[in-house]
Amino acid sequence: MGEEILEIVDKAGEVIGRASRAVIHGNNSLLHRVVHVVVVNSAGDILLQKRSMNKDVAPGRWDTSVGGHVDAGETVEDALKREMEEELGIRCGDIRFLYSYIHSNSYESELVSSYECIHEGPFNFSREEIDDVRFWPLHEIKERLGKGVLSDNFEEEFRRYLDLLS
Repeated sequence: MGEEILEIVDKAGEVIGRASRAVIHGNNSLLHRVVHVVVVNSAGDILLQKRSMNKDVAPGRWDTSVGGHVDAGETVEDALKREMEEELGIRCGDIRFLYSYIHSNSYESELVSSYECIHEGPFNFSREEIDDVRFWPLHEIKERLGKGVLSDNFEEEFRRYLDLLS
């Protein structure tokens, strides 16, 4: 597999350039597109994935159900479908747009497009990227905020999701 090439975008999501993942993840002034899918079951519990210890970002932490880069030349919709299939082995017929936001930290800046999918499983998750998946009741997630169990990005995502529910 070649080097992952991502598109650099402005705050409106318009493409203004391209660079390798390594370059983009080393410069937080280079905004790039990411998709997230919050998978919930009929009880309203959220499926979280435990990131592999081999990941360079947030290894071993519980994270958004599905998350990944939008590859150069790829639409957000195509990235959603690809990431759900790659990470959890699922397709979701009813995907609902939730919100977009910019997540920045010391090494990268992401323009995140978040969606919701209702799915009960089963999940055939990628053992290369994910150590485990499980549904979490909202109160369990709330209890673990700020304790180093969840990825920083998911904590931000979860707060936005709760705001949407209220």
